[in-house]
Amino acid sequence: MVRLSTRKALSAYIFLALPLFFFLFFRIMPTLQAFQMSLHEWHVQPELRTFLGLENYERMLSDQRLHQAVKNTFLYALLGVPAQLALGLAFALLLHSVRRGRGFFRAVFFAPYVAPAVAVSWVWSLLLSPHLGLVNQVLYFLGFDPQPFLNSPSQALPTVTAVVVWQFLGFHILLFLAGLESIPRMYYEAAQIDGAGPWQTFRHITLPLLNPTIVVSLIMATAAPSIGFLQLFTHVVNLKFNDPGGPLGSTLTVVLYVYQRAFQAYDMGYAAAITVVLFVALLVISVVQMRLVSREVEY
Repeated sequence: MVRLSTRKALSAYIFLALPLFFFLFFRIMPTLQAFQMSLHEWHVQPELRTFLGLENYERMLSDQRLHQAVKNTFLYALLGVPAQLALGLAFALLLHSVRRGRGFFRAVFFAPYVAPAVAVSWVWSLLLSPHLGLVNQVLYFLGFDPQPFLNSPSQALPTVTAVVVWQFLGFHILLFLAGLESIPRMYYEAAQIDGAGPWQTFRHITLPLLNPTIVVSLIMATAAPSIGFLQLFTHVVNLKFNDPGGPLGSTLTVVLYVYQRAFQAYDMGYAAAITVVLFVALLVISVVQMRLVSREVEY
C-alpha cells in the first residue's frame, strides 16, 4: 500500500508537470536556441549557416552603437527605478491613510497600467509635441519657453523615462499598499505607546516590514518583461515612431537595437548574441538585487 506522504508527493509532481513543461518549452528551449544562433552567421536554410564560434561576441566589443544602447539602458534604470519605488511608496503611504474613496483613488492610479503601452505612447507623443502639444501650451501660458522634449538629445531620454514611470506607477502603488496592509497594527500601537514619532515609526517598523515588497517592486521595475527599464522597447519605439532610437540615438535601448539588427538588418546571429548577454546580465542583476536587498526581519 502506497504511503500517504508518497501519494501527496506524486500528486504534487503531477500538478507541477504542466507548468514545468511550459517553462522548459517556452523559456529554456528558446534560450538554448538563441545561444546556438549566436554561434553562427544565421540563415533560414541550415546548409547555408556558417559557424562563427565566438566572433559575434567579439564583435560586440567594438560596436559603438551597442555601447550607446547599453549606456542609455542603464541610464533609464538609474533614473526610472528609484523614481518608481520612491513615488510608489510615497503615494501608497498617502492612500493608506485615506479612509474615504480609497477604491476610487486606487482605480485612478492603476488605470494607466492597464492601458496599452502603444496607446499611451502615442497619446504622450501628441501631448509633448513641440508646437501643438498641450504640455507646451501650458508652459507657454505660464510664461515658459516651449520645450523640444522628444526632439532634444538631452531631454528625450528623461522624457521617455517620465512617461514609463507615469504608466507603471500604479502597479507599484498597489504592491506597496498590499505590503502596508499586511503589517499588523499592533506594532504601530506599541510604537505609539513608546512615544515614537512618524519618522521613527516609518524607519524602524514600516520600512523593514516592507522589505519583501521592496524586493519584488525593485526586480519588477528593473528587469521584468514589458515593465522593466532594462527591457524597454514599446515606449521607445512609439514615442518617437518616426525616428526609433530618438535624436542621435539618445533613447536607443538594447532591446530595440536587438530588434533592429534581427528584423531590419537580418543579422540574426549577432542579435542572438546580444540577447544571450542581456539574459545573463538580467539574471545576475536580479540575483544581486535579491542578495543585497533581502534580509530577515525579526517579528
